[in-house]
Amino acid sequence: MSRFVTSPHYNARPADTAIDLIVLHAISLPPGEFDPATVEAFFTGRLDTTAHPAFASLAGVRVSAHFVVDRDGGITQFVPVAQRAWHAGESAWQGRSNCNDYSIGIEMIGDEAHPFTDAQYRETARLCKALMQRFPAIDVARIVGHRDVAPTRKWDPGRQWDWPRFRQSLADIDGPEPEIL
Repeated sequence: MSRFVTSPHYNARPADTAIDLIVLHAISLPPGEFDPATVEAFFTGRLDTTAHPAFASLAGVRVSAHFVVDRDGGITQFVPVAQRAWHAGESAWQGRSNCNDYSIGIEMIGDEAHPFTDAQYRETARLCKALMQRFPAIDVARIVGHRDVAPTRKWDPGRQWDWPRFRQSLADIDGPEPEIL
């Protein structure tokens, strides 16, 4: 079961734009800490950027993702999938720029120093499978990392994200799908 928290950081996708890509991200605020409430505050524009020195560079930054998968596998949706979340920034996939226009962004709470959890692999796969059923143009090859669409700027989901394990989880996943708005 997923929960929905509205982010103000989204807008309309360009008219007649098919959703055909999923971009996986990793987020840790501050670095090395995995509190979902901090990520929620950031994506909803409520992060106190004076609360930690690492937050200073985030003052005035307006970003979001469609979904966040926390360390326990909990899923929070911030932007309806029909809308454009602000997750990929300056990006391109297979020669097509502005990935936010045609992709769904999924943030997983984690960093490069810690492995992702079993629950995150399972629930990210469950979420991606539900999205693939809803948007048939998305197949396994169209689930990519942020580093794949913005290689000069981004590292995530990082070297610790086990792509073969994720693909196997995607093939094996069964059971109820998360609710998607």
